[in-house]
Amino acid sequence: MADSCSHLDTIAYSELPEQIAGCEDCLRIGGRWLHLRMCTECGHIGCCDSSPNRHATAHANETGHPVIRSAEPGEDWFWCYPDELAFELPSR
Repeated sequence: MADSCSHLDTIAYSELPEQIAGCEDCLRIGGRWLHLRMCTECGHIGCCDSSPNRHATAHANETGHPVIRSAEPGEDWFWCYPDELAFELPSR
């Protein structure tokens, strides 16, 4: 595990969209989710690893996009898959 995220330069989306309908993949297949995560490289909304389909991690594995952030209200944390590191970004 790293001491700091070495993929900060891949973060294009750090702010959440105003409206999130749910996990994009679960909505497409009629699945269900528990918590939502947003890919910070492309903005894809996927479900967490506690959800049956684990779409956020599947998206990261398929695309190589390394960083997600929580899309849950009141949560401001990020997760870097390759560095296995949770972090927060400084407030702007």
